[in-house]
Amino acid sequence: MSVPTKDKDLDRDYQHIREEIRTLVETVIKPRAEATDRDGVFPRENLQALAEAGWNGVLIPERWEGRGLDHAAFAIAAEEIGKGCASTSLVYVMHVGAVQTITLYGNDDQKERWLKPVRKGLIGTYSTSERASGGHWWFNFSEASRDSDAYVLNAEKSFTTSAGQADFYLVQTRSPGAQSPTDVSFFIVDGRLPGITPGVWDALGVRGNHSGPIRYEGVRVHPRDKLGADGQGREILESGVSPVYLIGLGSTWLGVAEAALEAAAEYVKNMIHRDFNKRLADYQVIRQQLAEVKVLIDSLKPWQLSLAKQLDELQKQGRPQVELLLPLVSFKIHASEVAGKATKAALDVTGGYGYKRGLFERLFRDARAGIAMGPSNNIAREWIGKSLVGLPLELWHEGGD
Repeated sequence: MSVPTKDKDLDRDYQHIREEIRTLVETVIKPRAEATDRDGVFPRENLQALAEAGWNGVLIPERWEGRGLDHAAFAIAAEEIGKGCASTSLVYVMHVGAVQTITLYGNDDQKERWLKPVRKGLIGTYSTSERASGGHWWFNFSEASRDSDAYVLNAEKSFTTSAGQADFYLVQTRSPGAQSPTDVSFFIVDGRLPGITPGVWDALGVRGNHSGPIRYEGVRVHPRDKLGADGQGREILESGVSPVYLIGLGSTWLGVAEAALEAAAEYVKNMIHRDFNKRLADYQVIRQQLAEVKVLIDSLKPWQLSLAKQLDELQKQGRPQVELLLPLVSFKIHASEVAGKATKAALDVTGGYGYKRGLFERLFRDARAGIAMGPSNNIAREWIGKSLVGLPLELWHEGGD
């Protein structure tokens, strides 16, 4: 599959970015991936190394001690980290998403307190989904209340990446006295506040991302840590949270797919059947499976960079990034399913060796998470299908807004 010249040039412009993050992944993150999975440990050392190199602040403006890079640099970073360790990449994506949301909607005081320390290793994350609404993670039943000197949060969140590990949580809940599910608010919640209780994360794959349940019981948040203006919560969700999350998520699964293909190709080139002195690579059926994966990966890479540059342009023009919601959702669907196909093919061509505990079975388990992560691919396809036939998405109300 040929890549258009302009996309080749765009990728070439970011080659130094790719080489920089790849070096860090190869020397620091990838060597820890097996232990992260086996022991289910949170990849704090990886996040600290990323912070020291400035990658945790990839989108933070230089004024707030970030690197001030663009969405393409972020997408490439998520992809390369995903190649080395999917758990670390998901933690990274949620962190960058949380700080980017503060960058877009926070005031100077919030940026001073929550963005500047990122360079020293401060880790943030989203805390949005609730068990009662399942995969409809944007829909909350919990509601903040207002006390004399604080907002009070009582909520049970079903999946929060970095639960119990993050330094702060970007918590989404209904506004005090909300009359509609679209009246939501976001709060920057210090992870040290009393009343925060994380649950256990013990999952099939991405075992290091600690995406477990978390409970907020009577958590008192100072008004200065309410994010955005009154009534702005839905905008923050649609144009602050979702776009950076979706481009990062798709990029992570692109990285997992590439890792599976590269490792499988290397294995079949070196595995020899001594009875006929043939490598696995000498069998046509093996080559065709790998070629199919390569074509799918090639379909993602120009799309990834194109979407990233469109996000940059929307931000530059001050236009709502929700304009790209459905293309980003499509990218997430395709990337997660390519990762599923790539890791399945890698298991197929490596036979019994791939089935054993190790790289190939780990990548296969990790890739399964992409299909379920919100919006799940079933829900996401429904959005796209409805848009094609002129039906409302029904995110908040039956029959649409």
